[in-house]
Parts: sequence; C-alpha cells; structure tokens
Amino acid sequence: MASLAAGATAPDFELATDGGGRIALHEFRGRKLVLFFYPKADTPGCTKESIAFSNLRAAFASAGTEVVGVSADPVKAQDAFKAKHNLTVALASDPTRAMLDAYGVWGQRSMYGKTFMGILRTTFLIGPDGRIARIWRNVKVEGHAEDVLAAAQAL
Repeated sequence: MASLAAGATAPDFELATDGGGRIALHEFRGRKLVLFFYPKADTPGCTKESIAFSNLRAAFASAGTEVVGVSADPVKAQDAFKAKHNLTVALASDPTRAMLDAYGVWGQRSMYGKTFMGILRTTFLIGPDGRIARIWRNVKVEGHAEDVLAAAQAL
C-alpha cells in the first residue's frame, strides 16, 4: 500500500467512467483536481458525499477545479448511482484496484465488528502541477465537500 504525502507527484491513472468514457490524470495538467475515493456506490455515506460534491460542482469549477469520484464499482453500477441521485460529478471505476493501491486507499476496514478489505474514504486535492496539495484521510462526510472546496479555492 502506497503512503502518499502532500508534495508528492500524484500517481498516474487511466480509468473507465460513467457514461462509457475514460479519464486520465494527464488530462488535468494545468488545472486542480479533487479525487474522492468512496467505498461503494449507492450506500448512505457514499450517496451523501457524492451529492455534496455534486451540489458544489459550480463552485469547484469557479475555483478551476474538476471533481472525480472513484470506487471499485463497475461502470454499470456507477451509471445507475449517478442517474438515481442526479449526480453531476464524474464517477470513475477501478475494479482492478490498481489506482486504489497506487493512492493507498485500499486497506483494512471494520464495520459492525467485522474486519474486511475495502476502500478507505479518502480525498486528494491535486494541484495544477500534478502534485498532491492536500490529503484527507478517514473522511467524515458531513461538511467534507465544503472543506475541500475551501482548500481548492485557497490553492
């Protein structure tokens, strides 16, 4: 598992997205990028987080920042999730976990007394230079999108 820190070069990636598209890190060179990693599409916390980022999409755009949600869900599940909740942010699919491992967000989780491997809710703010500006680990959903927006506006 990677241990990334602010100032490090963001690991490269290319993933399938909702709607049958593809997305790659190099496409964002010269712009800021928020990557929010969420455990599973259409679960309560992930839904709240994705809606919060979607609701702030225009403010992120005004700050010159793109927002992409990433999970291991297949594209078909991402499409259904996006449509069901009218999400406006791009959702990327990493079923191979290559990007999840590169960003160090695949790890041991626990819920209801059970331990299992899964996505650790984490957000990265990547600067226009392709370097990680800030990392939020163990994200609590409430107010998180607003905190990330403030950091993007200040960058």
